[in-house]
This record gives sequence, C-alpha cells and structure tokens, in this order.
Amino acid sequence: MKKCPFCAEYIQDDAIKCRYCNELLDKKEQKPKWYYTNTGTIIALLAIGPFALPLVWLNPHYKTHIKILITIIVLGSSIWFYYATKDIYEAL
Repeated sequence: MKKCPFCAEYIQDDAIKCRYCNELLDKKEQKPKWYYTNTGTIIALLAIGPFALPLVWLNPHYKTHIKILITIIVLGSSIWFYYATKDIYEAL
C-alpha cells in the first residue's frame, strides 16, 4: 500500500488512478519548453544579447543569484562589445 500524493489516502501499489480523488498517478514527465532549456537560453543570449534577459528571469529553474550573475555578465559584455566596436570604428 502507498499513499496518494494528492489526497494522502492509502491505495494499491500498482494503482494508475486514485479511487478517492480520481487523480491519475502516472503523469508523464512533459518536455520543458525550448525557452526554459539551458541550450535555448544560451543560444538566445548569443543571438540577441541583452534582449534575451527576460528568458533568463522568467525561467523557473534558475535561482535568483544565478539570474543576477547572468544579467551582470551579459550587460557587462554588451557594454564592452559596444566600446570595442566604437574604438574599431574610430580607428578606420
């Protein structure tokens, strides 16, 4: 016997559906959306830079300190690329 994760009633070990609350017990793990994957986030950050930061902040898998760190790195590198491009353009 095991407990139902939804209503905490005891049910059989090989039950597919709880007889008390009618919840399905074998819910398949859904694939995460592309914008919640690490690969999707990295590709978006490389492609559109700071415009992809909302994908980082809306991702439920990242902790707040990781979101802050990624934001600082992306903004810092964007500012550096701006000044590097400006210096190269002025040297022409």
